[in-house]
Amino acid sequence: MMTHTLAVEHLRALLDAKTPVAVLDVRWTLAGPERRAYAEGHIPGAHFVSVDDDLSALHGHHSIHGRHPLPDAADLQQVMRRCGVSTGHPVVVYDAQGGTSAARAWWLLRYFGHDDVRVLDGGFPAWVADGEPVSTETPRPGHGDFVARPGGMRLLDSEAAATFAREGLLLDARAPERYAGEHEPVDPVAGHVPGAVNLPATELVDDDGRLLPHDQLLSRFEKAGYDGREVAAYCGSGVNAAATVLALEVAGVHGAALYADSWSGWITDPHRPVATGPEPG
Repeated sequence: MMTHTLAVEHLRALLDAKTPVAVLDVRWTLAGPERRAYAEGHIPGAHFVSVDDDLSALHGHHSIHGRHPLPDAADLQQVMRRCGVSTGHPVVVYDAQGGTSAARAWWLLRYFGHDDVRVLDGGFPAWVADGEPVSTETPRPGHGDFVARPGGMRLLDSEAAATFAREGLLLDARAPERYAGEHEPVDPVAGHVPGAVNLPATELVDDDGRLLPHDQLLSRFEKAGYDGREVAAYCGSGVNAAATVLALEVAGVHGAALYADSWSGWITDPHRPVATGPEPG
């Protein structure tokens, strides 16, 4: 059975065995991609991938699809081939923020048809903590043969997200104060999709940035209202919510959907309703 995360020692074994694995450094924060951190040290052989520039389209421009619109298939294909991603070969992605941005790459690769991709559990901090080597050398561009074919993961538009909020379970992965509309540091409108339930992505990892065990994850989702209904996730711009979809898979809740436009896309239409406060509304 395909696993969705990988421990440091297992990545080390793949590298030691000379397995043709593509390793992607997807470190990112709300302030932008962590190119400087990558330059200062990364897993040997890892290619840097920018959430803003490589894993999104039209970054920095107004879009009905939010702040991080999904990239076109041809554009992502070019990026992944440059990183050495090839059919039938594993991909390992990592970040330094509990998998929140690495999961964006995980979700996109699966959505575009590459199933053999896993998130390094604990990310770069776990690699360093285990005493593994760090490199400052930028690898040469790869020559992968990845072919991007959309449709491998469930993707929602705004209308479907509203339906999920009414009839299924729509999880909002943002911090509680953003969900409640008490503090909005990024988007011009504060609040949440009416009917959505708040479950911050940060509550799905431990203090070391590793995903919680299966049983604990499932308990968190059940506490948020999961009872076998269809479930979907969103966040501010569709990045952190991919980590919620990843956690759902690890918890055994398969087929969760992603509302990739997320809150920044929802509010582009002033006719869409907005809820505030700590309850779904």
